[in-house]
Order: sequence, then C-alpha cells, then structure tokens
Amino acid sequence: MIQAATIPAHSLIQPYAARAGFRHCQVITLDDRGLPAMAHFLRLMRRMPGWIDSLMVLRNRLVNLLGLKDLGRLTGVDAARSPDSYQPGERVGIFTLVTNTDDEVLLVDSDRHLDVHIALMRRPGPQPGQCQVLVTTVVRTHNLLGRLYMLPVAPFHRLITPIALRRLRD
Repeated sequence: MIQAATIPAHSLIQPYAARAGFRHCQVITLDDRGLPAMAHFLRLMRRMPGWIDSLMVLRNRLVNLLGLKDLGRLTGVDAARSPDSYQPGERVGIFTLVTNTDDEVLLVDSDRHLDVHIALMRRPGPQPGQCQVLVTTVVRTHNLLGRLYMLPVAPFHRLITPIALRRLRD
C-alpha cells in the first residue's frame, strides 16, 4: 500500500523542504532486494507509464512558448548505466544529481520560475525482508510564473507519484 508520509527529519531534502511552497512525500513497502536508492529511482523513471511521459511532452511544448526549458522525457534515463556510477553534477534523466548514497538520492532541476528537488530514500521496512521507499518532492517557486505553473502541476504530481511507486512492485 502507498501512503502519504512525513518527510524524514534526517532526509537530504529537509533543508529544501523548509523553504518550499509545495511538499509531497509518499511511501511504499517492498520486498527488500538489497538495491541502493539510485537503483529504485532509475526503475521508477524507466517504468513511468506512457501517458505520463506524453504529459511531459505536452508540458515541454507549452512551456517552450514561455521561454522555459524542455526537460525531455521522464523515462529518458540510461538503462545501461550502473546505479553506483552516477556522480554529483551529472544528469539523471530530467534531473541533476546532487547526492547519491546507498540509502538516498537527491536530485534537482532549476529554472527561472522554480526549483524542484526530489529525494528517493530507502530504509528498512516494518518486517524482516522488507524495505520502504519514500519519494519526496519539494518545489520552491521564484516568481508569479512559478506559482501559476504549479496550479495545474501540483494536482497531477499528487496523482502521478503513487502510480509510479506502484510500478516498483513488479
């Protein structure tokens, strides 16, 4: 089951959450395969439903008219790369990697209208042989354009995150 969660106090995203206007954290319990956080993040992105990727294509076309950058597709991660090969400063799909540890990855995308930080944390589950995966997104807007942008995006984000997390079970 996927549930809303509180952003863990020791999460790498916590300093950014304090300044954000949008905060969203969801958790899923999985069988623990010993995968590092980055492996879970890459699986999450690669398994994004096609209709969500299509929404990103539409988003990119619309925001291009406003002079904002084209982020590409959510599924645009390198399937051949090892999770531990990613280094801070490198692109991981549409995001730039800030930190990559076994238990948590922190990524960011910044544009003139807002900053988006996303963290995926892996922690022990409630039962032996389980782990929990938490996905936290925080957004700090910079101006009116950022606030207007988030009006339609925030509800979609709340819908998309649980759908994406469910696909980690496969």
